[in-house]
Amino acid sequence: MVTSEKPAIPANTIHVTAKAAGKVRQFAERDGMEKFGLKVAVKGGGCSGLTYVLDIVEGPEAEDKVIEENGIEVYVPKKAYIYLAGTELDFSDGLNGKGFIFSNPNATKTCGCGDSFGI
Repeated sequence: MVTSEKPAIPANTIHVTAKAAGKVRQFAERDGMEKFGLKVAVKGGGCSGLTYVLDIVEGPEAEDKVIEENGIEVYVPKKAYIYLAGTELDFSDGLNGKGFIFSNPNATKTCGCGDSFGI
Protein backbone atom coordinates (compact mmCIF):
# COMPACT_ATOMS: atom_id res chain seq x y z
CA MET A 1 0.00 0.00 0.00
CA VAL A 2 1.39 3.39 -0.99
CA THR A 3 0.86 6.28 1.39
CA SER A 4 1.45 9.98 0.83
CA GLU A 5 2.01 10.71 4.52
CA LYS A 6 5.44 12.05 5.38
CA PRO A 7 7.29 10.38 8.24
CA ALA A 8 7.16 12.30 11.51
CA ILE A 9 10.11 14.53 12.32
CA PRO A 10 11.80 13.32 15.52
CA ALA A 11 10.98 15.72 18.36
CA ASN A 12 14.66 16.09 19.26
CA THR A 13 15.87 17.53 15.94
CA ILE A 14 15.16 20.00 13.17
CA HIS A 15 14.78 18.67 9.65
CA VAL A 16 15.97 20.66 6.64
CA THR A 17 14.63 19.28 3.37
CA ALA A 18 16.96 18.67 0.44
CA LYS A 19 15.33 21.56 -1.42
CA ALA A 20 15.90 23.99 1.48
CA ALA A 21 19.49 22.78 1.93
CA GLY A 22 20.15 23.31 -1.78
CA LYS A 23 18.81 26.86 -1.58
CA VAL A 24 21.04 27.60 1.45
CA ARG A 25 24.07 26.29 -0.50
CA GLN A 26 23.07 28.46 -3.47
CA PHE A 27 22.89 31.60 -1.28
CA ALA A 28 26.23 30.79 0.41
CA GLU A 29 27.95 30.27 -2.96
CA ARG A 30 26.46 33.53 -4.26
CA ASP A 31 27.99 35.30 -1.26
CA GLY A 32 31.38 33.59 -1.76
CA MET A 33 31.20 31.60 1.48
CA GLU A 34 33.20 28.36 1.45
CA LYS A 35 32.53 27.34 5.06
CA PHE A 36 29.01 28.07 6.24
CA GLY A 37 26.03 26.86 8.18
CA LEU A 38 22.44 27.90 8.63
CA LYS A 39 21.57 29.70 11.87
CA VAL A 40 17.92 29.04 12.78
CA ALA A 41 16.59 31.04 15.71
CA VAL A 42 13.54 32.87 17.02
CA LYS A 43 13.02 36.37 18.38
CA GLY A 44 10.12 38.16 19.96
CA GLY A 45 7.87 39.96 17.51
CA GLY A 46 5.41 39.44 14.72
CA CYS A 47 1.67 39.30 15.05
CA SER A 48 1.74 35.91 16.84
CA GLY A 49 4.51 36.57 19.37
CA LEU A 50 7.68 34.94 17.97
CA THR A 51 9.38 35.36 14.60
CA TYR A 52 11.68 32.92 12.82
CA VAL A 53 15.21 34.10 12.08
CA LEU A 54 17.41 32.56 9.37
CA ASP A 55 20.98 33.57 8.64
CA ILE A 56 23.86 32.00 6.76
CA VAL A 57 26.91 32.23 9.01
CA GLU A 58 30.50 30.96 9.01
CA GLY A 59 30.15 28.78 12.10
CA PRO A 60 28.28 28.10 15.33
CA GLU A 61 28.46 30.10 18.52
CA ALA A 62 29.51 28.33 21.72
CA GLU A 63 25.93 27.78 22.97
CA ASP A 64 24.49 26.60 19.63
CA LYS A 65 23.23 23.08 19.09
CA VAL A 66 24.73 21.78 15.83
CA ILE A 67 22.67 19.50 13.59
CA GLU A 68 23.78 18.15 10.20
CA GLU A 69 20.99 17.80 7.65
CA ASN A 70 21.23 17.13 3.91
CA GLY A 71 24.88 18.16 3.74
CA ILE A 72 24.64 21.44 5.67
CA GLU A 73 25.17 22.30 9.31
CA VAL A 74 22.28 23.90 11.17
CA TYR A 75 23.05 26.02 14.25
CA VAL A 76 20.28 26.54 16.79
CA PRO A 77 20.74 28.64 19.94
CA LYS A 78 19.82 26.58 23.02
CA LYS A 79 17.18 29.12 24.07
CA ALA A 80 15.48 28.84 20.66
CA TYR A 81 15.72 25.06 20.47
CA ILE A 82 12.78 24.47 22.81
CA TYR A 83 10.56 26.38 20.35
CA LEU A 84 11.97 24.70 17.23
CA ALA A 85 12.51 21.02 18.12
CA GLY A 86 10.62 18.82 15.66
CA THR A 87 10.36 21.58 13.03
CA GLU A 88 10.77 20.97 9.30
CA LEU A 89 12.30 23.71 7.15
CA ASP A 90 11.43 23.54 3.47
CA PHE A 91 11.67 25.90 0.51
CA SER A 92 8.89 26.77 -1.93
CA ASP A 93 9.31 28.42 -5.28
CA GLY A 94 5.73 27.92 -6.40
CA LEU A 95 3.12 30.32 -7.68
CA ASN A 96 1.72 30.98 -4.20
CA GLY A 97 4.95 32.44 -2.92
CA LYS A 98 8.66 31.91 -2.75
CA GLY A 99 10.69 31.38 0.37
CA PHE A 100 11.48 29.18 3.33
CA ILE A 101 8.55 27.45 5.01
CA PHE A 102 8.51 26.31 8.63
CA SER A 103 6.32 23.39 9.74
CA ASN A 104 6.55 23.71 13.50
CA PRO A 105 4.62 21.20 15.66
CA ASN A 106 5.17 23.40 18.74
CA ALA A 107 3.25 26.37 17.31
CA THR A 108 -0.24 26.72 18.76
CA LYS A 109 -1.03 29.71 16.54
CA THR A 110 0.50 31.28 13.44
CA CYS A 111 -0.03 34.46 11.51
CA GLY A 112 -1.50 34.48 8.02
CA CYS A 113 1.86 34.93 6.30
CA GLY A 114 3.60 32.15 8.29
CA ASP A 115 6.44 34.37 9.48
CA SER A 116 5.46 34.36 13.15
CA PHE A 117 4.01 31.91 15.63
CA GLY A 118 2.92 31.51 19.23
CA ILE A 119 3.46 28.71 21.72
